[in-house]
Amino acid sequence: MKRELSLRFIAAFTVVGLILAPHVFGRFTVSLFNDIGMATLVVLGLVLLSGIGGVISFGQAAFVGIAAYASAWLNTSLGFSPWLGLFFAVGFTATSALIIGALTLRLGGHYLPLSTIAWGLSVPLLFGNIAALGRHSGIIDIAPLQIGGWELLSPVAAFYVIWALVGLVAIFCYNLLDSRTGRVLRAVRGGKVLLASFGADIFLARLKLFVLSAMIAAIAGWLYAHVNRFVSPAPFSLHASIEYVFMMVVGGIADLAGAFAGATVVIALRSVLQDVLPIFSDYAAQIQSVVFSILFILLLHHARGGLLKVLSPWLERKPVRNKVGWAETASSLKRRDLPAKGAPLLKVEGVVKRFRGLVAVNEVSFDISAGEIVGLIGPNGAGKSTMFNLLTGTLPLSGGRIEFLGTEISGKSQKEIALMGIARTFQHVKLRPQMSVLENVALGAHARASSGFLRGGLNLDSTEEASIFAEARHQISRIGLSQRELDNAGSLPLGLQRMVEIARSLASDPMLLILDEPAAGLRKAEKRALSDLLARLREEGVTILIVEHDMEFVMNLVDRLVVMNFGTRLFEGDPAAARADCGVRAAYLGEAA
Repeated sequence: MKRELSLRFIAAFTVVGLILAPHVFGRFTVSLFNDIGMATLVVLGLVLLSGIGGVISFGQAAFVGIAAYASAWLNTSLGFSPWLGLFFAVGFTATSALIIGALTLRLGGHYLPLSTIAWGLSVPLLFGNIAALGRHSGIIDIAPLQIGGWELLSPVAAFYVIWALVGLVAIFCYNLLDSRTGRVLRAVRGGKVLLASFGADIFLARLKLFVLSAMIAAIAGWLYAHVNRFVSPAPFSLHASIEYVFMMVVGGIADLAGAFAGATVVIALRSVLQDVLPIFSDYAAQIQSVVFSILFILLLHHARGGLLKVLSPWLERKPVRNKVGWAETASSLKRRDLPAKGAPLLKVEGVVKRFRGLVAVNEVSFDISAGEIVGLIGPNGAGKSTMFNLLTGTLPLSGGRIEFLGTEISGKSQKEIALMGIARTFQHVKLRPQMSVLENVALGAHARASSGFLRGGLNLDSTEEASIFAEARHQISRIGLSQRELDNAGSLPLGLQRMVEIARSLASDPMLLILDEPAAGLRKAEKRALSDLLARLREEGVTILIVEHDMEFVMNLVDRLVVMNFGTRLFEGDPAAARADCGVRAAYLGEAA
């Protein structure tokens, strides 16, 4: 039987080992540990940006260099303390990242990583051509770090400062990913439509990640400048950025602990190769590059998830904060005042949607009142999904107008519409499979809370988090999945995943819940369970619009039906009248019946 090791035990063992390292190893090895610590900082930011946020960056070394040069220039030219240089370096780097990110993060596909190569190349070239920065010779005689009157001149003296900062940054990152903001960051790979559905902005989330990763790299750059007391363009080149990416992949692209593992393996291996290869060849540097290339290819073939993925069967992972144990009596989140039953809620007037020469929706009108279930049905190709996307802001209208509670929402974005109180599910389920059911549902309450990066990273959001998770548990209980709240959402069958999507939508406290073909792919028993759930929600005052092609599913559930065919409204009325209508029967059966 394999022995399971707790990550907490491994972390504690690592901390003790680092504390004892300067007393056990020689000066050279301690210097190597210092390099590993500074590299770990950069890779921590890269894991957040690339592994979690999906933004592949080949320019992180440039941010290290911006901070190193900023603090070095402030110290050597103006005589400021290295500690003041830290704030200046981090602030200047953050500003640079904000500008670069605002210009490049809207690029999609392969253009984004290519753009990071561009500024990864240009920034070191800029350093080498500015006289005030010493051009290619760099800046020398940078002041060492000081604590009181003690100058940290030796590698041993700087060791504890470096690793203390690594520990603080790692704790901040772990807390952040375990927070309201962190859940959004972990959901970024689900796409902008998913994030907008619960009131988040994917561009803003990625921009914040971009700036945060640059700020973490800036701490490493500041340390580099004042530990080595010399900076030049070479250590911040594109080659260094690629090496940081390699460290991330070696350790585990989406695992914070992998930052330390990857930095340790790569730097230790590089040190060994630098000692061994010159014995066998005069082209040691070139051979070293070949060796790393071969190792990288082998890693991609046999261990794409990195070292921690390989070790995962022996690792027992636990949440950083015990949210599972938070009391369900936590203070409740603020709720909307629902309109009175029967009050006008949604009004669709003459809506048109054209895709060039194709008219997908043509002059369709209908109303929805509070407290009812309305079915929007029709055969395949009727225009139901297009109408759904128009209602939720995923597509812009070509004509007509849509009002929600008397306010026109025709030109509003999906995020704005979601924040007004319209929640949605998806025809093809959009859950984050590696997140638990509880965390997926908690995403729905994102807009009902306010804690950001700083409060999440500093663990100052516990009260609000307790309220979010109490709300998530309440919605999970409504769908009857309380016993599976800690299961990964991706492990559930399709029917239960659709239920989880509904719970996530309910966690946003919507006034109108729009379901996109919720019965698609479900078995008969699952359809019956879904029908029972929606009937209970109606009794609780939830207004529901079901966009569906399964006429049998909705007939015994809805209060009214709107039937579409070939982009037009074919029928509107109660289910019994729809069943008897010749036009509806012809649309479904292909002939008048």
